[in-house]
Amino acid sequence: MGNERAGASPSEAASATVAALLRASALPALEARILLAHLLGWRRTELITRADEPLAAAKVALWHQLEARRLAGEPIAQLVGAREFYGLEFEVTPHVLIPRPETELLVETTLDAIAGRARPRVLDLGTGTGAIVVAIASARPDAQVWAVDRSAEALQVAARNAARLLDAQRPGGPLTLLQGDWYAPLDATSDLRFDAIVSNPPYIASDDPHLAQGDLRFEPRGALTDEADGLSAIRSIVANAPAWLAAHGMLWIEHGYDQAVAVRALLAERGFDGVRSVCDLAGIERISGGELPPSAPSARTGEIRYHL
Repeated sequence: MGNERAGASPSEAASATVAALLRASALPALEARILLAHLLGWRRTELITRADEPLAAAKVALWHQLEARRLAGEPIAQLVGAREFYGLEFEVTPHVLIPRPETELLVETTLDAIAGRARPRVLDLGTGTGAIVVAIASARPDAQVWAVDRSAEALQVAARNAARLLDAQRPGGPLTLLQGDWYAPLDATSDLRFDAIVSNPPYIASDDPHLAQGDLRFEPRGALTDEADGLSAIRSIVANAPAWLAAHGMLWIEHGYDQAVAVRALLAERGFDGVRSVCDLAGIERISGGELPPSAPSARTGEIRYHL
């Protein structure tokens, strides 16, 4: 295969139009339109109003390359470099998990949890694109926000998203980004306490066949699986949360479709009150959380880690 798709002559490529490319594409119509609009830099409506306009051969060649990558399964979000989440457009790269609509439930629930608190402090563990914490910070300009990730590449993406999407003059100040595992990069000698801790950690078991299917094949494995039973990261997050939560602070975690019972048990064992799960629009218990009572032990005696 050269610059043109196999079977297409240079003259055919040079005379191709949007209408012709869409008719010939093996992609679903919506996906083809999204990719063509991105490639050409056109609004979606222009694909209609300019449908019969001849396209340059170079653009046609790039289209066939883009089409082939999508047909091979590469996620659209990575192909166009962006994904909409909570009304905001986030940069996406192969170094970060693609934000998904169901994770918006974590944002909404956290915003409810901090609704009555002035200048709340929020910590996002395993931030990736920064989608969760940036969405919270955008909705609550007075919130003070921190984000942790062990991936330097992910933190760079989160930093660019925060710089582009958050008001530089927001009352809560800029997003504080820290590199490391969960709570490790936080200053244990400080009196810092959070009103809410949120996380969408890796919760897929290492032997789950879904890891070899669909978009997951192209996303960072470390953001998807703990390389164990799918609960080891959640155990560490829950176990160490009391040391970093303010009295009546809330912890909310996204988890797998079949993990709600186990996560609620972990929260209850660690002394959280009001432990519950919240269903997403598909009726799946998508997130679980609870409130730290004032009587809960909160001494920082070293991070508790769980390994299988």
